[in-house]
Amino acid sequence: MDEAGSCASGGGFRPGVDSLDEPPNSRIFLVISKYTPESVLRERFSPFGEIQDIWVVRDKHTKESKGIAFVKFARSSQACRAMEEMHGQCLSPNDTKPIKVFIAQSRSSGSHRDVEDEELTRIFVMIPKSYTEEDLREKFKVYGDIEYCSIIKNKVTGESKGLGYVRYLKPSQAAQAIENCDRSFRAILAEPKNKASEASEQDYYSNMRQETLGHEPRVNMFPFEQQSEFSSFDKNDTRGQEAISKRLSVVSRVPFTEEQLFSIFDIVPGLEYCEVQRDPYSNYGHGVVQYFNVASAIYAKYKLHGFQYPPGNRIGVSFIDDGSNATDLLRKMATQMVAAQLASMVWNNPSQQQFLQFGGNSGSQLPQIQTDVVLPSCKKKAPPETPVKERLFIVFNPHPLPLDVLEDIFCRFGNLIEVYLVSGKNVGYAKYADRISANDAITTLHGKILNGVRLKVMLADSPREESNKRQRTY
Repeated sequence: MDEAGSCASGGGFRPGVDSLDEPPNSRIFLVISKYTPESVLRERFSPFGEIQDIWVVRDKHTKESKGIAFVKFARSSQACRAMEEMHGQCLSPNDTKPIKVFIAQSRSSGSHRDVEDEELTRIFVMIPKSYTEEDLREKFKVYGDIEYCSIIKNKVTGESKGLGYVRYLKPSQAAQAIENCDRSFRAILAEPKNKASEASEQDYYSNMRQETLGHEPRVNMFPFEQQSEFSSFDKNDTRGQEAISKRLSVVSRVPFTEEQLFSIFDIVPGLEYCEVQRDPYSNYGHGVVQYFNVASAIYAKYKLHGFQYPPGNRIGVSFIDDGSNATDLLRKMATQMVAAQLASMVWNNPSQQQFLQFGGNSGSQLPQIQTDVVLPSCKKKAPPETPVKERLFIVFNPHPLPLDVLEDIFCRFGNLIEVYLVSGKNVGYAKYADRISANDAITTLHGKILNGVRLKVMLADSPREESNKRQRTY
């Protein structure tokens, strides 16, 4: 629907399309009677705050109301209070059907479902590391009734990370806290704790959403306040003594979802997790990405800083200083790169294995499998004529593993009949004579990195189903 085109005429401030969601959650979505005029909406909702616009959605041909309307307020707290007090009310004595009032989804989300309660009542704040939960409660109770407060702590040392959550009973109270608390707290709405991932391939990191990122207070979480962040995208610009870590900050002038952020940075193998953060003072996109190793993070920073997503919008990628020793990180990175080069040389030309010896020991060869996964010992393959009980579909990122390495890996679960690659594709299949062995392979290998290649291992569709659809290669 064309909301901008269906705006009713009226005086006062008229927000442009780009500012409809600034500040976030400042629009309400109404389900009303088709006969409710705009004047009644203005009369009933103006007590809650400054109305910037009202528009009733109408049929493009008949111009009749569809029984849907939007009201844009100047502040998020005003919209939230209107929702709390008007949902389920009748607009006039003659109305028999109560109206429905929700906070409207942002235009970038593509839908207008009601925003979940947790998305509107829990805020994420940056606090001094000396703060206790009681200190946090004392600071924020002036804005409303608090359900709970929590401080994020280091799991090993028990020390505060300088981050916390405050959950209010009402959305308007959380909005008041964001709007009125000291800017040093950098309060934003928190992502839901248990928001499920839509894609099964992302299950391995979605459970880590509850573990808050280890920012230090000195990190600038709103890089757009410094226009120089986007003034140049020179990949050779090291910005002086820039810290190096496994964690990256991602900023964009266009908002993005966690799934979009994941799809961009999953291009580089070794992605551990990512999280989208909200800035209540702008409509920009902010996110944090972390890799399993510093080599992947450096490569992602080099490749994706200045990357256009969507086309015409460049994203900014920078390291987040996590206090790690840069010398140690670079040493690990160099070790990983050399090991990967040597491994590639061996796998691509097995005849050279005899020349790759370590410590002067002529009997020592480079291990063929390098991974943190605990693999079972090797087992014999099943005879080729054995009936196939289960087939597994394997996706490789960024490139397939050599066939001998694949056989070594997948035969360790027993009853492997055959493993093969699809020519010209980053995919392959493994055939098992036993379903338990196949399931063990999925449990152990899905989402894991072996020899620098990330594997996605899942049950393959039956041949009949596969013949009716395009093969997935992502």
